[in-house]
Amino acid sequence: MTTRRPARLGALLAAGLATALALTACGSSEDPLASTSSSTPSSSTAGSTAGSTDESTGSVVIGSANFPESALIANIYAEALRAKGVEVTTNLNIGNREVYIRALQDGSIDLIPEYSGTLLQYFDQAATAVSSEDVYTALEGALPDTLTVLEQSAAEDKDSITVTRATAEQYDLTTIADLAPVAGQLVLGGPPEFQTRPTGVPGLESKYGVVFGEFRALDTAGPLTLNALISDQVQAANLFTTDPAIKTNDLVSLEDPEFLFAAQNVLPLITESKVTPAIEEALNGVSEKLTTEVLIDLLTQVTVDQQDSAEVATTWVDEQGLGS
Repeated sequence: MTTRRPARLGALLAAGLATALALTACGSSEDPLASTSSSTPSSSTAGSTAGSTDESTGSVVIGSANFPESALIANIYAEALRAKGVEVTTNLNIGNREVYIRALQDGSIDLIPEYSGTLLQYFDQAATAVSSEDVYTALEGALPDTLTVLEQSAAEDKDSITVTRATAEQYDLTTIADLAPVAGQLVLGGPPEFQTRPTGVPGLESKYGVVFGEFRALDTAGPLTLNALISDQVQAANLFTTDPAIKTNDLVSLEDPEFLFAAQNVLPLITESKVTPAIEEALNGVSEKLTTEVLIDLLTQVTVDQQDSAEVATTWVDEQGLGS
């Protein structure tokens, strides 16, 4: 498990003592996201479910981007924090990265689930790190002084080359490299830009020597791509790794040992001054338990089974013993 910057650790005791004064103004009543988000923000406030909130635990306003996976992880963070006695307010579905980073910087929110690779690229467009550890290290150096990340989870949501179970078994495919001898017989599907971007068709050739017989422009990891793959109109497709359709349709996302796709580990992005020992313990506990497989299962419950996101989060936190 990756650890945080040593320089941060000494600040935690001071942060815990100062919480009552420094955190009473967490966020403002004015929502700077309301006029730009296409989704209606949802907010809720709750105290600890494990005793009284005291000055050592702190308080946070948790935001999320406006898609189900982000809101689900935010709810998981919220329940884990409440179980540790942290006072939590949620403001979910508030918009895209440009919007919620501004909200973090102006104090409207204090904490949000993020993805390491895209967050690094947001703050450093010249970044070249691709592995989980290298991305995390580079990210720590790229963040503004007011923001920090806690431990990253094993869970990732990233691009993939995905095939059907039948195709994987027919050609004995486990990794993207295994496609090299047979790709000329196959059709690859994905968004139009995948044909030209470095992490798309050109990267498949340069990293793995994989050249498909044809590329078919479809949508961005959406129903057109999924249906084309399932119906064998394409034999490989660019999908996102936590898409519940991968599990429900028994698809196989091929391993990427050469890191064509940079790491996208889920991790908490938080205002530096808000970090207390209780908050760090709770969020690091979530990261320790959260894997890609777990995230897919939880997201399936929300998006396929139509269960309430907060209830799914609460059940999982309780099952993992994160409230103890």
